Amino acid sequence: MKRTVALIGSIVLLAALAAPAVAVAQEKLSMTALKVQLVVSRHSGDKKISSMPYTLWVTANEKRMTSVRMGVQVPVPSTMITKEGTVPTFNYRDVGTNIDIQAQGPVDGLYNLEIKLTDSSIGFDAKGTEPALKGVPAFRNFTSNFSILVRDGQTAQYASATDPLTGETVRVEATVNVLK
Repeated sequence: MKRTVALIGSIVLLAALAAPAVAVAQEKLSMTALKVQLVVSRHSGDKKISSMPYTLWVTANEKRMTSVRMGVQVPVPSTMITKEGTVPTFNYRDVGTNIDIQAQGPVDGLYNLEIKLTDSSIGFDAKGTEPALKGVPAFRNFTSNFSILVRDGQTAQYASATDPLTGETVRVEATVNVLK
């Protein structure tokens, strides 16, 4: 009998303690409209070479990704050898930017942004360390998968990498604003 009363008392106590946690969890999971701006920039030393801003409307706690696909297919010339001689042909490569964002929060005023970014482009090595490669296109690819914590109105640089061909740095900044 004492064990039954103790067990029931423990269950009631656990239920009472869990109820506020459930209420807090439900409060944290309300959907919140966000404007997320990503800026992908290239730098040569301290000089900014390019800056590409992307703005996405994201709903926090929606459990779905917000996506943007922006690109083009670029013709790449090649030569096909036949019995009659050589014939110029073209293959096509995709270049552009793919962005996927999912947001959670706010928890203690912070939003957790899950960001997947792929940026591909064509570059030409004008210096040409190898004479045979001078002026030949090189396909660059920058991919990042990050989770960052930001507050409303905050900007954070979340990625930086150096292009092995040119020595340029690629930087990605994210800014989040709550839409009211």
